[in-house]
Amino acid sequence: MHIQSTDQLGNILQIPFPPKRIVSLVPSQTEFLFDINLDEEIVGITRYCIHPTDRVNGKVKIGGPKKFDIEKIKSLQPDLIIGNKEENYEAGITELNKSFPVWMSDIFTLKDAYAMMREVGRITEKQPEANEIVTTLQERFRLLENSLIERNGERSCAYFIWRKPYMVAAGCTFIDYMLQVIGFRNVFSGLTRYPETDPELLQTLNPEYIFLSSEPYSFSEKHFEEFQAFAPNAKVILVDGEMFSWYGSRLLQAPAYYFELHKALKRENWD
Repeated sequence: MHIQSTDQLGNILQIPFPPKRIVSLVPSQTEFLFDINLDEEIVGITRYCIHPTDRVNGKVKIGGPKKFDIEKIKSLQPDLIIGNKEENYEAGITELNKSFPVWMSDIFTLKDAYAMMREVGRITEKQPEANEIVTTLQERFRLLENSLIERNGERSCAYFIWRKPYMVAAGCTFIDYMLQVIGFRNVFSGLTRYPETDPELLQTLNPEYIFLSSEPYSFSEKHFEEFQAFAPNAKVILVDGEMFSWYGSRLLQAPAYYFELHKALKRENWD
């Protein structure tokens, strides 16, 4: 038996139903697959698939999202591969498509994330579990929005994801969208994706906050002085990158994290 599905790139797939051998090429989607109870069906994941920590051990690692081992994936004989347009590389996905159904997500907003979760739940025969996660997320983000309703307008920020070269999250990214959700204006939103930048442009844009992400570059407090020198009027803050860029079930933790972030800024008289 097969089930038909249209992925978020518009590809129409015929997928064995329910799939029994799943390979996930994206960490945030891997966690979601575990959270809808597909432990037995998951046969391959990337080396960056670290959540849930107690359940990823023992799964075959097929490389990274940008450089996965196609031959190793083929040896697993998956009947479903789940990837993402931004996180995976086109040539590899094209090659896998020749042999296996590859369901691709393309996510810029919470609505996109919810749609991905609902459809992946449907094609894996885990629709009730997926729908429950989405319903919980919608309620938690509604409560977050209500709790932040009295914030004093938008605050400007720059969100750094890399060092040497300096790179930021700009417009047309899930990170940019999430910043808007919690009331921040990304000073790089006029650019797209993840451009390189320099201290001079940062000084010109003059953000009120500089967010240093924990991933993909592991920023720490030792970098504060470096960025403070570029923008002496900005408040430099470490943020959990998973809370801004993981669009699977890790989002369940995001509203509480954002609420505490706002509280911390207010406590320091930064908001």
